[in-house]
Amino acid sequence: MNEAYISLGSNMGDKEEALRHAVALLNEHEGIHVLAVSSIYDTDPVGYEEQDVFLNIVVKIETTLAAQPLLEVCQKIEQELKRVRIIRWGPRTIDLDILLFNDEVIETDTLSVPHPRMHERAFVLVPLMELDKAIALPTTKRTVREHLQEIGDGGVRIYRSF
Repeated sequence: MNEAYISLGSNMGDKEEALRHAVALLNEHEGIHVLAVSSIYDTDPVGYEEQDVFLNIVVKIETTLAAQPLLEVCQKIEQELKRVRIIRWGPRTIDLDILLFNDEVIETDTLSVPHPRMHERAFVLVPLMELDKAIALPTTKRTVREHLQEIGDGGVRIYRSF
């Protein structure tokens, strides 16, 4: 059995419903079991800032899938929820990113785990730390808490419990 953390974000349409629907679709997959879901966080956009605020969560799952098939499931959920990629870091109905997969470091043409910029993004670190305060990134050997202390949690606000 594999353990993974997935970040989900939305800033178009009914954002909260998009997050709830995506989590339900993950949990409905026969090879995935959602173990925990963070609170929902209201977060300022990063990169392209001329867009609505995001709602973000992190989910902890156990899965019989390997990392690449898990990525394919995440992309299929994005398609089902009408994800369109127009502007890099731009508005989206839903975004699913594999943050961590066991303690593995994975680099392929389509998948980088740990997510390459997660240690720079409070909107990922804050909900991840809610689920596991002691988890460390296999690439930096530093905990999520240490990374968050370095960058701060600005622009990330608790929205409500999931």
